Amino acid sequence: MSLVLIKETPRWKKLLGFIGPGFLVSVAYLDPGNLETDLQAGAEHKYELLWIVLVGLTFALIIQSRSANLGVATGKHLSEHCRIEYPKQVNYCLWILAEVAVIAADIPEVIGTAFALNILFNVPIWAGVLLAGLNTLLLLALQRYGIRKLEFAIAALLLVMGSCFFAEMAHAKPNAVEIIKGMFIPTLKGRRATRDAIALLGALIMPHNLFLHSALVTSRKIPHTFHGINSACRHFFMESGLALFVAFLINVAVVSVSGSICSEPNVSSQIKVACKNITLNSAAFLLKNVLGKWSSKVYAISLLASGQSSTVTGTYAGQYIMQGFLDIKMQPWLRNLLTRCIAIAPSLVASIIGGSSGAGRLIIIASMILSFELPFALIPLLKFTSSRAKMGDHSNSMPVTAISWAMGFCMIGINMYFLSTIVMAWLMHYRLPRPGSILTIAVVFPCVMLYIGMLIYLTFRRETAVARLPPFVMNTIRTNQTQLEMGTDVDDGPHAQEIEEDIVT
Repeated sequence: MSLVLIKETPRWKKLLGFIGPGFLVSVAYLDPGNLETDLQAGAEHKYELLWIVLVGLTFALIIQSRSANLGVATGKHLSEHCRIEYPKQVNYCLWILAEVAVIAADIPEVIGTAFALNILFNVPIWAGVLLAGLNTLLLLALQRYGIRKLEFAIAALLLVMGSCFFAEMAHAKPNAVEIIKGMFIPTLKGRRATRDAIALLGALIMPHNLFLHSALVTSRKIPHTFHGINSACRHFFMESGLALFVAFLINVAVVSVSGSICSEPNVSSQIKVACKNITLNSAAFLLKNVLGKWSSKVYAISLLASGQSSTVTGTYAGQYIMQGFLDIKMQPWLRNLLTRCIAIAPSLVASIIGGSSGAGRLIIIASMILSFELPFALIPLLKFTSSRAKMGDHSNSMPVTAISWAMGFCMIGINMYFLSTIVMAWLMHYRLPRPGSILTIAVVFPCVMLYIGMLIYLTFRRETAVARLPPFVMNTIRTNQTQLEMGTDVDDGPHAQEIEEDIVT
């Protein structure tokens, strides 16, 4: 009698099979909007806000892992669950909000690409915006080769981006001890520290990312058993942790470069002025004058890589959102063309009328929209992943549920504070006359009440009961249906009674 020894696959080889979705999602934490916020945080506060980046990406890991678990355990992504769970009117509202979030996320990517082309080839900003729209053709070409090839392309762009900023960091020579202190010692010094910390944290979590991650994980073949799903969730968590760690290092490099340059005691008055209002475009001028002409080119290459890679995540998120909420599959070229035209229109108008400064202000508006949109993706995700009716034995444990909801409400509160401070600053800045102030309040107040009412509805709405049949039952049902269609006898195996009871239930 011979024994057949089955050699177990090493863990690192198993993990390689799950590499991809986390890196594709992590790009959203390195988009041009995030880079601008990082540059501002470093210029204003040196390394003091690095702990905010660490906290934000730790929270992102928890939330993104919930999104991945939803897709793995149920085989459906977040937008599909929303369509099944909510009434039609609510479902359409959530779909429109998700589409607006994708468009808002697309605006910094278009403008960032235009700035990069302007720095590298002296292309006018408005022309760069138009050229940025042409990368839709590149995306369509990549999609033909499958999701795995696209994931490798994104990983290559991340490598380019990281290499560029680490090269800048090595030349700027920031103080390593101060960087470590900034990561692990929370401080908020200065009158603008709290505002900038909130802006930095609010810019990290993207609502369309929550829809995207739950969909990307379904591209992997996972055994539909309890241990198979558990193993997949664990490996996707490790993969997301690795991807977000890379994103964290790049964010640290960006903050450290601007922090070391703007904190130099002997810089010129021109550099000091540039540091006070640093943007994606002015950062090139800053690097060129302090580190040399080569540094502005390297920065532009990293900005171009950031814009192009972020475009991929936005495009894929838009496809899954439309497919899930509306249960339709639009042609990719039509979907891409539509969203790119909508994103390009405001960017083009802002760049023609206001130039680079107008385009830069549009990035701030897009960040405000994303902060406003986040709860409408976050609350359904937390509810679904905490539900045993949908997730079964793979639902969040009580500690994870408590932590994720606490962090979710904290993030919603931060975003609300961020939005309210910007609106108040706008009202104070323009000093509207009394009738104008009354009219503004009359318009804003009902909108705020409606917004809060929708959040309360999503949070406390009773869940629709959704029976989850065990995987072996689903497989048996499919087999029996096939046998009936072929005219053969159905399976009358040991699970027949269980199937009958489940269907009745």
